Amino acid sequence: MIPRRILAGLLAVWFVTTCIAFASKAATSERIVSDPLNGVALFGYDPVSYFIDKSARPGVPDYEFSFAGLTWRFRSEANRAAFMRAPETFVPEFGGYDPLAVGEGVPLEGNPAYFAVHERKLFLFARQENVAKFLANPESTLEAAASGWPEVEKKLVP
Repeated sequence: MIPRRILAGLLAVWFVTTCIAFASKAATSERIVSDPLNGVALFGYDPVSYFIDKSARPGVPDYEFSFAGLTWRFRSEANRAAFMRAPETFVPEFGGYDPLAVGEGVPLEGNPAYFAVHERKLFLFARQENVAKFLANPESTLEAAASGWPEVEKKLVP
């Protein structure tokens, strides 16, 4: 029979090491919209598909790449290779935060299903109606978002 103090100590060591292992695996930056539980960027959506397929399509674990402290998923080896050659081309503007909210100084995560590609840049939105508002006047929205982004960025964990 193991004494209670030793058993309690072993359980405490197990708990701490499990928490550290989980935290290091799930540690992510808030600078790019991602799943906080597993560190997958854009909640697993393939950033290249927005440009190639003109649609939001989930990536698969078979095609992953680590960039900016996050795991990015892709639908194919070709999409992963395109991202690896020029990630800045495919990473969403404002880290995937809704540009309408960013323009108001609010870090509102975009939903990967609501998007627009404008002037070869990807934008994510919190709601479908925000996509329509953006497309009605993209220049004004982007001007406000560019002004608001430095303040929003200060609110995010690096």
